[in-house]
Amino acid sequence: MRCPFCGHQEDKVVDSRTAQDGRAVRRRRECLGCGRRFTTYEYVENLSLSVVKRNQARELYDRTKLRKGIELATNKRPVSIKQIDDLVTEVENEILDLGKNEVSSETIGELVMKKLKDIDEVAYVRFASVYRKFQDKSEFYKELKNLIDEREK
Repeated sequence: MRCPFCGHQEDKVVDSRTAQDGRAVRRRRECLGCGRRFTTYEYVENLSLSVVKRNQARELYDRTKLRKGIELATNKRPVSIKQIDDLVTEVENEILDLGKNEVSSETIGELVMKKLKDIDEVAYVRFASVYRKFQDKSEFYKELKNLIDEREK
């Protein structure tokens, strides 16, 4: 494992434990080059899961890509790393529970939005604006109005 701080490729595992309901292994590592510690996660690779994009192109599911999109939406918001990790895991589990080899990017986007709405409404609107490709302020206004209407119910 390459150290994220100095790039050294040798480390030792200091601590190892299960994470995310047993679906991952969390390892604390110490770089043998600089001595700094960092965390890695190991997941079972689901090679057979493909994402069908809007243009019908297919690509392999990438947990990191999903996490990055959520991190962008939650940037500078009061959302913890644990909440982001949990959200990614929940979405991933729902996708896998479908039992299909292919899932549409729309399905993934809708699952993320549903869960983000409960965590942070600003992050939800940010994610929705990219996912739904908002073109102008009227689309933002419409989404905000829907949020307010739902809250009042």
